Amino acid sequence: MVILLGASGYVGQAYARYLSAENIAFAGVSRRDVDYGRVDVLADFLGAARAEFVINAAGYTGKPNVDACEAHRAECLRGNAVLPGVVREACARVRVPWGHVSSGCIFSGTRPDGSGFRETDAPNFSFRKNLCSFYSGAKALGEEVLGYGEAVDATVDGAEAGGGARWVFREGEPEGFIWRLRIPFENVESPRNYLAKLMCYKLLLDAENSLSQLHEFVRATVECWRRRAPFGIYNVTNPGRVTTREVVDLIVRSGVCPKEYVFFKDEAEFMHLAAKTPRSNCVLDTSKLRHAGIAMTEVHDALAQALRHWVRA
Repeated sequence: MVILLGASGYVGQAYARYLSAENIAFAGVSRRDVDYGRVDVLADFLGAARAEFVINAAGYTGKPNVDACEAHRAECLRGNAVLPGVVREACARVRVPWGHVSSGCIFSGTRPDGSGFRETDAPNFSFRKNLCSFYSGAKALGEEVLGYGEAVDATVDGAEAGGGARWVFREGEPEGFIWRLRIPFENVESPRNYLAKLMCYKLLLDAENSLSQLHEFVRATVECWRRRAPFGIYNVTNPGRVTTREVVDLIVRSGVCPKEYVFFKDEAEFMHLAAKTPRSNCVLDTSKLRHAGIAMTEVHDALAQALRHWVRA
């Protein structure tokens, strides 16, 4: 039996659909059903349910966007930094592996050599580093709670050129997965769908990012468990990188929303006019996932497929 926490959320609903389609026995759990913010309550529930695996898709993202996290910091910390540790401790008590939906928004830009950030790289868009959103800071803390400690200089162990700081385990290898989701999109219109979000705006910041097709993300993460991939962190994004202009061009050419868009000249202008908190724009490396035998569609192809099969709400 798979236990799915946060089953009523955007990502949680995608997990529920996939698990049902694959005939994987699961129980979707909400806070109304079980107070899973308490270790003892969650551990007792997992034991009684004879859980085989726990997926934590719960968290606090803010509505309509991460700007809301600036005004609801306690909720953001509880959902994104405290809860992951509760899940880990409860699972440890009943000896059940877990998978935690994290975020790629704990990074900004690329590695010094222009390549995507790897799972061993320490977050550079966090409370410990540069100015960041409260949401990103809380998500980075959530990863630390799950077994990662201070960043160390990668050069001390002869790491390859282009690296910076890297994560080191604080308590040995984790007994679960950390899956980094990055700007989810799909073919169904939704306020949480990146493509639908872009269609709501005329002014946009042109930035380069990694993206995650939501249903491929869910499939890939469940495959980590089914294939018994090594525990640890995985960047679960579609291979490649894409700019906002490229995404908009695909939207316009698809005919889904053929309007004109205007782009901000730089991020400072965007922050002044359109956002309350800094945004993460980054590229993640997906080699580790590929080496585990789990493939995802190239990002431009995945975007085109979503737009070809667009479903309006």
